[in-house]
Amino acid sequence: MEDFIPAYTFTIRAQYPNQAGMLGRVSSVIGEHGGNIGAIDIVEMAQGRITRDITVGVHHPEQTHEIVQYIGALPGVRVVRVADLTFQLHLGGKIEVHSRVPIRTRSALSMVYTPGVARVSLAIAQDREAAWNLTVKRNTVAVVSDGTAVLGLGDVGPWAALPVMEGKALLFKELGGVDAWPICLNTKDPDEIVKTVKNIAVGFGGINLEDISAPRCFEIEERLRQELDIPVFHDDQHGTAVVVAAALINALKVVKKDIGQTKVVVSGAGAAGIACSQMLLQMGVPQLIMCDRSGAVYKGRQENMNRYKDALAERGNREGLRGSLADVIEGADVFLGVSAPKVLRGEDIRRMARDPIVFALANPDPEVIPEDAAPYVRVMATGRSDYPNQINNALCFPGLFRGVLDARARTVNQEMMEAAASAIASLVPRNVLHEEHIIPSLFDKAVAPTVARAVSRAAHRTGVARRQRRRLSYY
Repeated sequence: MEDFIPAYTFTIRAQYPNQAGMLGRVSSVIGEHGGNIGAIDIVEMAQGRITRDITVGVHHPEQTHEIVQYIGALPGVRVVRVADLTFQLHLGGKIEVHSRVPIRTRSALSMVYTPGVARVSLAIAQDREAAWNLTVKRNTVAVVSDGTAVLGLGDVGPWAALPVMEGKALLFKELGGVDAWPICLNTKDPDEIVKTVKNIAVGFGGINLEDISAPRCFEIEERLRQELDIPVFHDDQHGTAVVVAAALINALKVVKKDIGQTKVVVSGAGAAGIACSQMLLQMGVPQLIMCDRSGAVYKGRQENMNRYKDALAERGNREGLRGSLADVIEGADVFLGVSAPKVLRGEDIRRMARDPIVFALANPDPEVIPEDAAPYVRVMATGRSDYPNQINNALCFPGLFRGVLDARARTVNQEMMEAAASAIASLVPRNVLHEEHIIPSLFDKAVAPTVARAVSRAAHRTGVARRQRRRLSYY
């Protein structure tokens, strides 16, 4: 039986006569309208009435309103309040700063601040590299966004992006032991973003760009990589590409196909689509056709093109295939969707090659409904947690940044990203590898340290590490 994984959780405080059968009536209403009861707690019993907090999980927010309405309509029942647990979780933000050094004496105060801190400042003034050992720089990442491409929401602005960046910072710490801080910028100007990030980079060991719309994100990342001596990583591009590559490595093992003989069709030509395509071509995919709103991207196309699409058209679509997604998907071994809901039908998958692989990663609604794909697909993955094979960037970025910080790398290069992909794939050994298990769980504690070690080794192997290997790692 499929597990019930609620997308929304709320607590309803209901007051009603303390009589046998009343709780059963309330519970029945919740179940009849698709709710799953978690906890039931007594708040108060007085004057023949009882007040209870009932925690309920639902798939859609509309169910919350239905359940509350019908419970309130029961004779003798009064709904006191309804609390959305997601909003409660965000009250006051999700992260905070903790001191690593207790200050209980004047002596301790004199060392962490004036006058003792002056000696440390002078040491850094004489040798800037000392900041890596004597400040938070060694383990701190800036999570930078302008809020123009947030999750599946689009351009919601920097204020609305802030809770997403906080969540990212929380995952950095929980999964990778990396201290991260959200930096949301009130500008869409690439020049201003580059200038601001350069000016604040002194206090950080790495920059994670996040939710910046294409094609500006490409220019911003390129310029920052050229002008900074710390790693700059746009997770929407490269984090997605790394995890997709890891999933494809294992999916091809399941269907017994060689990456060098694989036709891939990609739906979506934004940041993730372009980076994933570049990554897969680099790994040996011989034929890759990208599709956008105007159809297949091919050499010489004039409509809705840019230099990144031009390069992919020449390198991937060597046969110059044209037409819609449905036209070019015939005979494809792999479909990768990083675009919009319901652009693919089950009938389209039936026209793919033997044992088709479908990665439909649009969130919250994938490019093809998994139930529609089921009769035709061999390996199916989505970006959702309520289906098997969730492709989640959190499998990559905590461990990757742990690795680059441990190695004190100057940049993140292709070899380091491929090492991260191989490390993630390796965590699903052949004896447990199957159609519904091609990628490790986000809660597998081996993921981040395994990725970190692989990335650190690749950084040293390619000459971008500045820290001696014998000192790695303090993960």
